[in-house]
Parts: sequence; structure tokens; C-alpha cells
Amino acid sequence: MRNFLSFLKSKTFFIQLGLAALAVIILVFLLLRWLNNTTNHGEFVEVPDFSKMSVMEMRAAIEEADLRYEVLDSANFNPDYPRFSIIEQNPPAGNKVKENRKIYFTVNPSGYKKVTIPNVIQVTQRNASSMLRAVGLDVQRITYIDQIGKNMVYYIKYKGKQVKPGDKIPKTSKVELVCGNGRIGEREQIKADSE
Repeated sequence: MRNFLSFLKSKTFFIQLGLAALAVIILVFLLLRWLNNTTNHGEFVEVPDFSKMSVMEMRAAIEEADLRYEVLDSANFNPDYPRFSIIEQNPPAGNKVKENRKIYFTVNPSGYKKVTIPNVIQVTQRNASSMLRAVGLDVQRITYIDQIGKNMVYYIKYKGKQVKPGDKIPKTSKVELVCGNGRIGEREQIKADSE
């Protein structure tokens, strides 16, 4: 034990300790330099604004900025953006990222997806309007015909043509409800009187 204590106080021990510390410092310095070069520490690329760009334009801009991309999905159609253009991106424009970072895109589809017309025949105009709005359709107009069921829906028109429940039309389409006005037409009155 006494030999070990005298070795810890010797000149040889301090020389060995100094050499080991110097080796660790040099090794850490070299490691940090290597990490700086391989990870491009402190070097960033600003993410461009890809909104409203077509997919082809986006690909060219991505390559120019040394980034990668992935198209996640197409969203619900947005009429404010051109068809097949970029609606959203993550990370957003202006963020600073490393080279070769992947940018995620959401693309505007070619049009609204189609929705199924619910069965609103023989339903009140008020309930029918609510049911149609719930699936994404818009009641543009209500017209009335001579039928005994007042405010009862008898059929639906889309672009001037009659459509049936179960038919598919683009979301946000404007439809017309044809409802009864609560009166019996002359033909029906004659039939009722003759019976």
C-alpha cells in the first residue's frame, strides 16, 4: 500500500496523467471537428413557400433547395388553390432545416369528392335541408308544386335534372328541393270528386 501511495506522488504518475489528459483533449477536439463536418453543424436551409405550386414545380424547387419530399395525401378540395397544387407543407415556409430534410406535402385534389344524396323524399323541407347540409350539399332553391303535403319534399333537382336518393354528386353542389304547397292540383281534384 505504501508503494502505491508513493507512486501517486511520483513524477512518473503526473507525466502519465498529463499525457492521458492531453490524449483525451486531442481526441475530443478531433471528434467535434468530425461531427461538425459530417452533420453540417450550423448550416441550415430555409424552407421555401411551396403553396399553390404544382407538384412538378415543387419537385424542381425541392431539388434546388437540397431537400427531400413526401406527399402525404390529398385533402378536401379547396377552390382557393389550383387543382393538384400544394395546400399545406410541414415544416412551414421560412423554417430553417438541415440539408436533405424531408418536407411533407398535402395536395389539392382535382375536385370535390362525391357524396351520396340522403333519402329526403317525404321529409319536411326543413329536415331535408338539414340532412343535405350535413353531407355537404347546399340547398340553393325551394320550389313548390300542387301537392297536398305542405313543405313535404317530393323530389330533388341537381342542375335542372331530377336526382334520386343514393345518387352521388360532388360535395358543395347546389340542389333544388321540390316541395308540396298544401293544395291539390285540378287533375287530382277532379279525380277525388269523381270517386
